[in-house]
Amino acid sequence: MGHRLSKIYTRTGDAGTTGLADGSRVAKDSPRIAALGDLDELNSVIGLLLTEELPEDIRALLTGIQHDLFDLGGEMAIPGSALLNEKGIGELEAAIDHYNAALGPLKEFILPGGARPAALAHLARAVCRRAERQLVAVAGAEAISEAGRKYVNRLSDLLFVLGRSLNRIAGRGDVLWRKDRKRG
Repeated sequence: MGHRLSKIYTRTGDAGTTGLADGSRVAKDSPRIAALGDLDELNSVIGLLLTEELPEDIRALLTGIQHDLFDLGGEMAIPGSALLNEKGIGELEAAIDHYNAALGPLKEFILPGGARPAALAHLARAVCRRAERQLVAVAGAEAISEAGRKYVNRLSDLLFVLGRSLNRIAGRGDVLWRKDRKRG
């Protein structure tokens, strides 16, 4: 692989536009660029989660997800491309089923928190939901991969389940929302 970025700054974005991988230029505040930014932020939060002590199976799962998110970013950078497929969605669904099987049924709403890795998984879930909303906004104006949108939807579900699982692994339960709490 040759050098992809020999010069980091180009000055081509100084006027408020950025280049897509197909050579076209779009406004930096376009929905497509916002979606790219949200996917990058999601990937970064997952990277932060990966700095924690995690079971090896969860580490491998999250590392694979980072690669998929990079591919999805590629889809957004190359209008009309499709790099993700239904197989990735099925893998997320299998992971959801696997990790959820060890958890008790939810009877209450839960709050993000508990052990640090669990809290980071919940943060990633919240960023994932934002990325999904932005992908839906792009899809309302132009064609994008249906598999990519489905993938992000399933990923937010997986991150929720992983948050619960990581609390269980840390010996903590879910942080429950209490409607009847006393207010100061």
